[in-house]
Amino acid sequence: MNVSRAFALVFGCALLVGARTSAQGPVQGSPPNAQGAALFRERCADCHGENAKGNVGPDLTRLWTSPNTDARVMQIIRAGVPGSVMPPSSAPDAELQAIVAYLRGISTGRTEASTGNVANGERVFTAQCSSCHRINNNGGYLGPDFTHVAASLSNQVLTQAIRTASASFTAGYEPVTIVTRDGQRVQGARKSEDAFSIQIMDTHERLQGYLKSNVREVVRDKTSLMPDFGPDRLSAQDLDDVVAYLATFRAAPPARRPQPAADDR
Repeated sequence: MNVSRAFALVFGCALLVGARTSAQGPVQGSPPNAQGAALFRERCADCHGENAKGNVGPDLTRLWTSPNTDARVMQIIRAGVPGSVMPPSSAPDAELQAIVAYLRGISTGRTEASTGNVANGERVFTAQCSSCHRINNNGGYLGPDFTHVAASLSNQVLTQAIRTASASFTAGYEPVTIVTRDGQRVQGARKSEDAFSIQIMDTHERLQGYLKSNVREVVRDKTSLMPDFGPDRLSAQDLDDVVAYLATFRAAPPARRPQPAADDR
C-alpha cells in the first residue's frame, strides 16, 4: 500500500543516519525547539522539506497521529526501522530530543471519523494483506509495516493507496526487477542502492545484494508488487472496514499550550 515518493539514496538524510553533526553544535542556552528547528533545517530539510511536510522523504508533522510518545519517536529514530532504508542513529540524545521536541511542537496530526466495522476490517486485513504487511509485529515483510505508516495517513490517502497501488511507491519498497547475466529475472522491492550496487528483498522475502557490474539490467518497474484492490477484489464496504481498522492506530494530536492573553504578556 503505497503512500509517498522515494527517499533519496540510503543515508541521504542525516537525521536517519545520525552521523553528521553541526561543526559548532546547537547554540548553548537556546530553547529546545529552537535547537531542534536549527538541527532539523541542517540535517533533515533536504529530505523532509523546510516545514517537515515531506519532500523526497515522508511528512513528519503527522508523527503523533499514532499513539506515539516523545520517547517512542526518539526510540524509532535511534533504532531505525528494520526492513526499510532508515538505519539506526548515533546522534547524541540531547540533539535527538531537541529534534523530537521541535517536531511535536509543529505536529498537525488529527483524528478522523471512520464509519466502517473495525472487527471486520481486521479480519479482511489479516486475510488479504498480512502476507505482505505487518501490524503489531504480525505479518509479512515484503510491504510496509502498517503499525506506523497507516497511522500517518488520512482515510482518503489510505483508500486511494489500496485501490490504486501503482500510483506511487513507499520509500524502500519501490518495485524493481534484476536481470542477471544468464537472463534470470529476480523481482523484489528496492531496499538500498548506490552507484555500484543494489539490495532488494525478493518476493520470497529474502534480502539479495547485487553488484551492478555483474547484472545485465536493473529494471525500474512501474507496477507495484501489490495488486490494485478494485471493487472486484475488495467491496466498498470491506474497504471502509479496512480503513476503519487502520484508523485505530491513530491517536489524538498533542495538546497545545494556550497562548497567553495580551494582558499577561
